[in-house]
Amino acid sequence: MRLTLRLLSSAIAKRPFYVTTPIFYVNAPPHIGHLYSAVVADAIQRFEKLISPDCNVIFSTGTDEHGTKIQQAALKANLSLPHYCDTVSNEYRQLFKDFDVEYTDFIRTTEERHTKAVTHFWNELLKNDYIYKAKYSGWYSVNDEAFVPETHIKEEIRDGEKIKVATDSGHPVEWTEESNYMFRMSAFRTHLQEWLRTDGVVTPAKYQKQLLDMLRNDTYFPDISVSRPSSRVHWAIRVPNDEEQSIYVWLDALINYLTVIGYPDDDAMKLRGRPWPADVHVIGKDILKFHGLYWPAFLMAARRPPPRRLLCHAHWTVDGSKMSKSRRNAVPPRRVPAPPAALRYLLLRGSTLPHDANYSETKLINIANSELADTLGNLASRCCGAALNPRQEFPALRRPHPRARPLRHALDRLPDACYEHYSNYEFYKVADAVMHCLHQANLFFETERPWELKNKAECQSELDAVLHITMETLRLCGIVLQPLVPGLAGRLLDRLAVAERGWRDLRPSWQAADAIHETRRIQGGKFVLFPRISKDKDNLHKKQASA
Repeated sequence: MRLTLRLLSSAIAKRPFYVTTPIFYVNAPPHIGHLYSAVVADAIQRFEKLISPDCNVIFSTGTDEHGTKIQQAALKANLSLPHYCDTVSNEYRQLFKDFDVEYTDFIRTTEERHTKAVTHFWNELLKNDYIYKAKYSGWYSVNDEAFVPETHIKEEIRDGEKIKVATDSGHPVEWTEESNYMFRMSAFRTHLQEWLRTDGVVTPAKYQKQLLDMLRNDTYFPDISVSRPSSRVHWAIRVPNDEEQSIYVWLDALINYLTVIGYPDDDAMKLRGRPWPADVHVIGKDILKFHGLYWPAFLMAARRPPPRRLLCHAHWTVDGSKMSKSRRNAVPPRRVPAPPAALRYLLLRGSTLPHDANYSETKLINIANSELADTLGNLASRCCGAALNPRQEFPALRRPHPRARPLRHALDRLPDACYEHYSNYEFYKVADAVMHCLHQANLFFETERPWELKNKAECQSELDAVLHITMETLRLCGIVLQPLVPGLAGRLLDRLAVAERGWRDLRPSWQAADAIHETRRIQGGKFVLFPRISKDKDNLHKKQASA
């Protein structure tokens, strides 16, 4: 087996590995689309720690709390703006705790440290002559918090009235004339094209192509507004030395990635290991333009390098439509009829980054029951249970089992295959590979009929071999599954009394000259790794408690 691990540039230079989620807008409670971004980023950082245990990982997430939509949402909720933002931001914190999203930093754009960072960054842009004041007119989308070019506007009939909407989002736009500060976006077209020609800087490749097409096909690449009158957007960071202007919400929000690492305090950034540029920004495809064009341009203007990689994912939909507050089709994670491990597994297992995935409760329950409860959980319960394993042991491997050859070959290939899948962010392929091995193990277990061997004293060594190979399969699969379902994998490895859980420990016992370990005790007592989910929603709380 190849155990030479990929050497990241961050590891070579002894710099931290820095991965981020987008910060989430608090105009509405979180839905599973927000959770998807978070668990993708969490799986990435967990794999990084799995292959490089000594690597310092910075994993940031947080909430975006400024702008017109927040003003409107707080007013509708009859709450003060600070109270409203605190409430929704805390919902995200609790959500991430429930779903094992192990961030190191949680940033809020209403924090004083962020105001300091935004003010300093603005002054850098101003000093470098990339900001100027001008009268500006154009179509503005309140929902998108952005001006929309004329070329991206279309007319639609809604509720019997003809209105103009943004072609990308479908949100209504209104004509706006203001005196704003402008950013010289037009100065960065060539620089952005050069950056976007770097292989892998935006993944998957289809999104990199989309950004290049935007630069290629838009014959007019205008400067953009980076402020709004504070009379219209009062819940925002003010432009330095101009109380009549508020900083554009997207410029404000994007700077969070610098705030987290201590910017603009050089000593603070040095203390964190100077992790800029970020290694991976995880984003949804709806904010690709802001992260793939605006953010690198802002950074270049401030004479800072763009991020090393944007990892862009498609959406989770309901009946083919993107989840959103306006469509009233958002699925709150805590209201799904399954434990958190099941939803986390579905989000990573049932989707691919380039393509939308459709959510349904039926799909969630079927996958969780088939793969987590039956294929994985049932196998673990049988070989760890007192009926077949009354001594509660993980037996040592004394001799190879001849009929286990197909299973052994599948497990021999598992580490390298899953290493490649994780490196390519193909989480569904990791799950496929693990389930293939577990199906092979279940077939082996059924074929060998250990329930008959246990009644024959002369067959004890054969029973030990069956139990060892099955439990070794569970050990290897448990280590591999840690980035996908950390809590579930952790409970499995705890039951097997496995202390060494890194990627370097993915060496099957039969690859050693002798047994990989002596017979050892496992945790005793009744063990149900993942109970089947009832399709009766009335039993939801009972099932969640037992899981």
